[in-house]
Amino acid sequence: MKLGSLKEGGRDGTLVVVSRDLAQAVRATGIAPTLQRALEDWSNLAPRLAALSDALNDGSADGVFDVNLAQFAAPLPRAYEFVDGSAYLPHVERVRRARGAEVPESFYSDPLMYQATSAGFYGPRDPVKVVDEAYGIDLEAEIVVVTDDVPMAVTPEQAAEHIQLIGLVNDVSLRNLIPGELAKGFGFLQSKPRSALSPVFVTPDELGTAWRGNKLHLPLLTHINGEWFGAPEAGVDMQFDFAQLVAHAAKTRPLSAGTIVGSGTIANKDTSKGASCFAEKRTVETLELGKPVTPFMAFDDSVRIEMLDGDGRSIFGAIEQRIERQAAP
Repeated sequence: MKLGSLKEGGRDGTLVVVSRDLAQAVRATGIAPTLQRALEDWSNLAPRLAALSDALNDGSADGVFDVNLAQFAAPLPRAYEFVDGSAYLPHVERVRRARGAEVPESFYSDPLMYQATSAGFYGPRDPVKVVDEAYGIDLEAEIVVVTDDVPMAVTPEQAAEHIQLIGLVNDVSLRNLIPGELAKGFGFLQSKPRSALSPVFVTPDELGTAWRGNKLHLPLLTHINGEWFGAPEAGVDMQFDFAQLVAHAAKTRPLSAGTIVGSGTIANKDTSKGASCFAEKRTVETLELGKPVTPFMAFDDSVRIEMLDGDGRSIFGAIEQRIERQAAP
């Protein structure tokens, strides 16, 4: 099934079930008012949501309306936790090689992960607000999974059972603020603002054989200002699968229902597949040309992130955003 949230009913939106073709939806408030509430009682409420999904897709549901994605919030407009990994080591290897550094051996056995901004997510058509272009505005096209309640110290095999939904994220980065923050030795803060989520999250069964080994085996397509930017294969070159990432996050603490776990920027060893962020593209240019030539994003630039199934149909709907200046308060 496919689940989303309308921009109504308060900060957490109103839960809707969306048809497989993303054309129609029905409010699910008779089952759960919000997606967060559904995840907190997932074992009981998921079967009811699935039955509503079946009714919507076979034409027997009541209260059906046409989808207008401008009216959609992020599926989880805010989450208790968003932890983002860096599971695609070709990206890490290239970045380090470009600055003459080696990848520590531990990176191949212990995932990179940081605590990201979760207090609010942009909806799929909301603009990205930034104060200054000089911050180095970048996108990061990624896949995320959403969990129910995850106990502390689960194994990857156990963690896989707690992955309930899958979606996309534009994990916005302000690249020119990152070096100064990391130099302090205390991690990201100002350089990692709010991110945007895809219009819908889907259950693993919706993905068929594309979801296997706790990875999503399809290209993730990005366009910038209407031009192709990249379509790296998400199931290739992923050093740590999502079950391993969830288990890593839960090593010393339980994860609350509604926790979002990100893959990190999708990247392949084969650079002909393009990039999922400007930092990756600029790194490839540095290795090939001796310096980056592509600038970061500017105000009025647009980004589109989408994943298509084998028949060319959008699975999660597209994240379509424009970069806008944030006026001073």
